[in-house]
Order: sequence, then structure tokens, then C-alpha cells
Amino acid sequence: MQSNTAPVQVKGPVRPHLEVADIFRSHGQDYRKEHSLTTEQLKAMRDIQQCRTVSLGGHVDVCHNGCGFMRISYNSCRNRNCPKCQSLQSAQWLQKRIDRMLPTEYFHVVITFPHQLNPLILQNQQILYPIIFQAAAQSLLQLARDWKGLKAQVGFTAILHTWNQNMLFHPHLHMVVTAGGLDQSQTRWISSTDKFLVPVAALSKKIRGKFLHLLKRAWNQQKLVFRGTIDHLRTHAGFAQFINELYGRKWHAYVKRPFSGPEQVFRYLSQYTHRVAISNQRLLEITDSQVTFAARDNHNPGEKRTVTVSAEEFIRRFLLHVLPAAFVKIRHYGLMAPCNAKTKLETARKLIHLARPRTAQDLSEPNLEAATQTWHDLFLQLTGVDPMRCPKCRKGILIRQPLSILQRNSRTRPPAPMFLDSS
Repeated sequence: MQSNTAPVQVKGPVRPHLEVADIFRSHGQDYRKEHSLTTEQLKAMRDIQQCRTVSLGGHVDVCHNGCGFMRISYNSCRNRNCPKCQSLQSAQWLQKRIDRMLPTEYFHVVITFPHQLNPLILQNQQILYPIIFQAAAQSLLQLARDWKGLKAQVGFTAILHTWNQNMLFHPHLHMVVTAGGLDQSQTRWISSTDKFLVPVAALSKKIRGKFLHLLKRAWNQQKLVFRGTIDHLRTHAGFAQFINELYGRKWHAYVKRPFSGPEQVFRYLSQYTHRVAISNQRLLEITDSQVTFAARDNHNPGEKRTVTVSAEEFIRRFLLHVLPAAFVKIRHYGLMAPCNAKTKLETARKLIHLARPRTAQDLSEPNLEAATQTWHDLFLQLTGVDPMRCPKCRKGILIRQPLSILQRNSRTRPPAPMFLDSS
């Protein structure tokens, strides 16, 4: 006897055909045997392999409209190093920044550090990453306050990035800075010139001086470790020579007004906030021994190039960018600092509103609606995608139900991904 029930249709794969998790599953065990890894690196590898697999459990979404659509989804690992777990966090971060931003123009500032520092920074991340933030933030705040062309307290958000397009170690800071600030009396908003924030050469020299001063202090306090190729820096003579060479090099600061409006600035920056060393979309081919991925061609703007490395080298490069546990890679300074959020920041907002009421009208009031939004409403608003709308009939709402066969089980190695849907 045949059933009249329409067959259940399950959505097919929509995820990238290759993932970092695939490389970890096929080559990670051999890599761990040959290399000593930190606790954070081991956790990142394990979480990425388990992310959205049966190991972490899951649920079923069924269309309430009766069209027969069913979607099985597996839980996310929520590790900040996972290429699949950052979209919603990025959207939430963007909403918070939009709610807090000032109705003024902004500059995009990029601070890079000499590559000679790379081995030292890699071996001393807990000490030197905070020094990177401290040197850049103090230098920018002091120069904006003291330079005769501005003399104001600016506000900015700084984000640490540690990679380049080849996934090699390249620590640098992205900062979005207000194009002006409060005067010393906090009674006037001082705007910067249209195409100029602070003298770039002076900013570079100031950052160099502050960073090397803090580095010498850390060495004197015996907080640094030196292994392998930098073992010679243990000695006073070796370290002194190293410092002198760094003083003789040019440190780079790049300042540009990136967009015409403040919201566009933070939408641009949100692409950087929760990005990991490489996205799954950039992976092109995985063989028994090699990995090929796409990279931006800096010599031909808009063009792509391919990079092929051994699987072992790919894993090594990826793990270079696993940050220490609890390290904060997004920080706010000046007017944007948490201690100023309800005082100086609001004073600046009012002063700008008085000076330019038409442009500030839609930004001067807090977004109270956004503060009470659910993750579903926020995701829909920021991405334009309704994750609970049935993709088949486009009318029904997906009703979430537990899936009894997907039980949390972290003690066994996860099977190959069972993605019927990766959303």
C-alpha cells in the first residue's frame, strides 16, 4: 500500500566545497605528532574540526507551511578562530558601533611594524601584543592633543591583524579615527581638515619611540623569552644592537579617509573585526600533500593569484594567528573608550549636533530598538537574509525541533561532515 504523503525534501549543501576543517582532519594528527602546540592552538584545531558536525549536536528546521522542506543543522563551535563562526558576531559588533558612532567623518589608519620584530612577537605574544596597542594608541592620542593643527581628543577603534594574503605573520593595526575631537575644555568640537588628520611622519616616529621604550622596559624586567634564531637577544650587547637597528628603520603609518560617511566606515571595518587568517571560500584545492588557495594580487589591483604550500606549512601558517586565550583584539580609545561612552562621547555628539543638525539628526539618538532585537531580527536587518524563512516555498516559517539522533558527544572523533545545510 503506497503512502500519499509527499516525500520529505532536504536542502542540499550550500557550504564551500573545501574547508580548513578538512585539512585539519586529514593532516592535523600528523602535524601534532611533529610539532609542539599551545593549548589555544590545540583547542582551535579541535573546535574547527567539530564545528557543525554531529559531535556538537544539532536540530531540525521544518517548514510549517507543509511544503515538505526539512533542514538539518549542526551546532557551531563558536571558536573565534573558526572560519564558519564569525558572521553573526560581526553583524552584532557592527550594530553596536553604528549605535555609538559620532555623526562626523572618519579616517582609516593602518600601522605596520618592521618584520624584524616578527620572531620576537611570536614568542612573546602575551607581552608584545598589548605593547603594540599601547604604543599606537598613546602616540595617536598625544599627537592629536598636542599638534597645533588639531589640539583635540579624538576617538578611535583599533583592531589587531596578524596575517597577510599569504597567511604569513604580519602584525598590524587597523584603526578608525574620528576626523576631529573635543577641545581641552570639552565645550567645542574641533574638526580636522578635509584630507588631513595628523602628520603621518610624526605619528610613525612617535609609535617607534614608544614601542621601543616599552620593549626595552620589558627586557629589563626579564619578561621576554628568546629561543632559536633570537637567542642572541638575551645578552645586553645583542639586544642593544637590535634596538639600534630598529631605531634606524622607517616605521609605516598609512592614513586615509576611506568613505564618505561614518556608517560606511564601520561596515568596511566589520569585514576585519571577526575575520580569521583565511576564509573557506579562498581554498581551491586540497591534495594528499598540498593546499592551494586564492590570494589578492597586490601588483594587479582587482586580480587574484594562487598560492600552493604543503599541508604541513598551511597548518603552521594558520596556527600562527591563534591568539592567546582571553586576549582582546578589538579595543576602543579616547572618546570611544568605555569610560567615556556616557560622558565625553555624548558631549561630542551634542556639540556636533549643534554645529550640523541636519547631518546629525538620524545619528544623534540611540537606537533603542536595536538594543532589544533578537538575533533573528538583527541578522535580518544587517544581512537582508531571513534565516527562518523556508527557502523552498518562500512563504513558510521554519519551526525548530530537536533531533534526537544528534547527541552531544565530544569523546569520540567526529565523522566526516554531515552537512545537509550549513546555514
